[in-house]
Amino acid sequence: MIVGVLEVSLAIFGATSLKDKRRVVRSVKDKISHRFNVSVAEIDELDFAKKAVLGFAMVGNDRQYMEGALGKIVEQMQWVKDASLADFHIEWY
Repeated sequence: MIVGVLEVSLAIFGATSLKDKRRVVRSVKDKISHRFNVSVAEIDELDFAKKAVLGFAMVGNDRQYMEGALGKIVEQMQWVKDASLADFHIEWY
């Protein structure tokens, strides 16, 4: 069994409140989790309206497939309408 963990840092544009941030984060979480069948949660920067850190987890037995899927998630993060991809990191267990 292989576990892939992707951590993504986002800079959120135009968010002046945590409510604005939640709208953007919820949209991203819903789209990505349904499209790629991964678990996703906001894991850091919870009290800042302009930043978000999301964690994605995928479990499987084919690391090559999982690398491709996590790579596609990173690509999708670059096209988020109200946010910009600041950084990402992938770990394997």
